Amino acid sequence: MNIINPATEEVIATVQVDSPTTLEEKYRRLLAAQQIWAQLPLGERINTLIRFAALLEAESASLAEILTAETGKPLQQAKNEIKGAISRINWLTTNAERYLSDELMQENGTVRECISYEPLGVIGNISAWNYPYLVGVNVFVPALIAGNGVLYKPSEYATLTGLEIDRLLKKAGVPDHVFQLAIGDGPVGKMMLDMELAGYFFTGSYHTGKYIYEQVSQKMVPCQLELGGKDPLYIANDISNIKAVAEATADGAFYNNGQSCCSVERIYVHQDIYDEYLDYFVQQVKAWTVGNPLDDDVYFGPLTRKLQINILEAQVNDALAKGAKLLCGGKAIDGKGFYFEPTILVDVTHDMLIMKEESFGPIIGIMSVRSDEEALSLMQDTDYGLTAGIYTDSEARAVSLLKKIDAGSAYWNCCDRVSAAVPWSGRKHSGIGSTLSHQGLRAFTKPKAWHLVGSK
Repeated sequence: MNIINPATEEVIATVQVDSPTTLEEKYRRLLAAQQIWAQLPLGERINTLIRFAALLEAESASLAEILTAETGKPLQQAKNEIKGAISRINWLTTNAERYLSDELMQENGTVRECISYEPLGVIGNISAWNYPYLVGVNVFVPALIAGNGVLYKPSEYATLTGLEIDRLLKKAGVPDHVFQLAIGDGPVGKMMLDMELAGYFFTGSYHTGKYIYEQVSQKMVPCQLELGGKDPLYIANDISNIKAVAEATADGAFYNNGQSCCSVERIYVHQDIYDEYLDYFVQQVKAWTVGNPLDDDVYFGPLTRKLQINILEAQVNDALAKGAKLLCGGKAIDGKGFYFEPTILVDVTHDMLIMKEESFGPIIGIMSVRSDEEALSLMQDTDYGLTAGIYTDSEARAVSLLKKIDAGSAYWNCCDRVSAAVPWSGRKHSGIGSTLSHQGLRAFTKPKAWHLVGSK
């Protein structure tokens, strides 16, 4: 399989993909090694992942360059991702003992009732390319801490990063056969669905997630899906600093080229401040540089996947045909690389694809609304339920509206953010299950209830 640099379209590496035979061999090794790994003290497993975080930090410069080369992510954003992954690992390792240790729930005379948290076994993790470190550590770090073996399939668009993760985990002390890579594209992922894994954890699109869920449902094992979103944002008319909000929300929409499941994908602005907000928003987007992702001043690099250009062009053409107005961008950039112009559309409606279907690129639709009620109605008009955000100077106003939106994360005066301390979860077509927080640690365990009668 060739690895393509999306900024130059050059082949930068060639890797050998897994076959059914090599994948089965890896699985058998995982089965044997996982049982030994699970018997180690929890503290020893935690310390191993602490060493992994230290190695990520020590090698962050070279790791970021590899990430940029294969995904097109601007170099500073690649460094930010690795830094964020280290922060998440720090939270998980700091809190793992608290949430994975045995718990005494009730004691009455000679009767004790306790809970222990046992590993699932060997789990499969089919990961994503847009944030391979961040979405990766959401799964394989707590899975390993809890005592599981992990068959990890990096996206075919982030394979070199997957190989680096594997190398550093082994260097940190994870035994050779406790963490194994499945290398390849879609067919290799399908092979994993036929294996007797103890759980499936996928990050990607709704359509692929739905397929995985259907294929593994009869196995009666955990299946968590971290899927896409059509994340709405409402700018209320009482914000005191319109310029600062416009700049912050432009970043929320366009960071990482808009290739984030929690990127702002549609914006509703109260009519009282719409014109001023829009002016500042457009100024900010036009001020950012498109170019070589290795250059320090570049904000927009290429798209990671060439096929995404077709999706973005289709959304733009659909919107324009239905009456939308293009303020900037709207098409692919000529020349080498998978570049697409930063695109802003106004006069949009919910009859247009741009406001209904996930874009996953540097493109945004902005609507004027007359009231909180109209904004709320439009924000709720979606099959997705990942995040929703509101900018207002009133927390009470924001909370009142956000309580009515069926989304896994609610943002007041912020957007496009994830914290290890609270669950990352989607609703409806945005997925099922939770990573991060104490729920994400326990997602990789089977609770066992203990009823103990007698003297200690």
